[in-house]
Amino acid sequence: MTSDQCGPDTLKTRVDDTLHRFVAEEADRLAEIDPLLAPVAGQLEAAVADGKRLRSAFCYWGWRAVGQQDSDALVRAAASMELVHAAAVVHDDLIDDSPLRHGRPTAHKALRAAVRRRPRADAAARSLAMLVGDLLMAMAGQLFATSGLPAAYLSRARPLWAVMARELIAGECLEILRTGTDPDTTASLKVIRYKTAKYTVEQPLLIGGALAGAGARLREGYRAYGLPLGEAFQLRDDLLGLFGDPDVTGKANADDVHGHRPTALLAETWRLADDDERERLRSLLGRRDRGQEGLQAVRELMLGLGAPARIEDMISARVAEALDALHELDVPPHATAALTALAGSAALRLS
Repeated sequence: MTSDQCGPDTLKTRVDDTLHRFVAEEADRLAEIDPLLAPVAGQLEAAVADGKRLRSAFCYWGWRAVGQQDSDALVRAAASMELVHAAAVVHDDLIDDSPLRHGRPTAHKALRAAVRRRPRADAAARSLAMLVGDLLMAMAGQLFATSGLPAAYLSRARPLWAVMARELIAGECLEILRTGTDPDTTASLKVIRYKTAKYTVEQPLLIGGALAGAGARLREGYRAYGLPLGEAFQLRDDLLGLFGDPDVTGKANADDVHGHRPTALLAETWRLADDDERERLRSLLGRRDRGQEGLQAVRELMLGLGAPARIEDMISARVAEALDALHELDVPPHATAALTALAGSAALRLS
């Protein structure tokens, strides 16, 4: 397959096919152990039913930008990035007690039906969801290792998996530790850098590059492009989380406000607010009993202070930084075009 034959839609279809086939086989094997496991197996498949497949695309183009040709084995390896994401999403939804993802109940909510007649059913459902996330992460490593790429290629990239896992867990832990504290923009940006930015863009690019044998200069270029773009991705997510259309995003608007999470949007609002506005904000955050009225009050306060516009500026600056770094790279023109398009997909989206 030539570069022209592997546009974004074609690549997404190939990744989807790989994921759905692999996860369906693994779900069947799990369910064969005991019929009681069928709802758990179903959540494995639900975890990969949807998605933009950006992480696999960055891995794929991390490989192609080195000069390597298209490869079905590489697509399988790249698809493993989506299983890392699926695992992170299940765990993140569990930590945040989010009710919806892609417009459907999250794993810990869906699994409530499987244990509804048991003691402490909510805790049991949450435990099952935790184990679903754990299994998805294990499956990511399995798909990567059995992708069909030569062992020497895989060994070049394997150390990056440990880095990716460490940084992802660090970000999740930092978010938990900073939830409910006075907002701080620098601290919030550190959370999103480790929780999302690195494993969304930078690490998939580096893994694809390592598989292909990328040199030190190109790897540094990947970092210079990947980190600001990954931050722009999560900053956009913060905006969509509060101001997006739930019918489009598939997620509940109130999660960040009800959870008093350390988002950059909240931190910028806090930085711009005076003492009275901060007191008003304190009275609204972390309050599930305030409903839509409280949520709208937070939105109006943010808009009045210009915080969403400030986040838009931060997104634009990071996209510009990423594209400047990309245009310094000595890579094939089709790779530059693809990575330019991916920057837009990551930062200028509606869901």
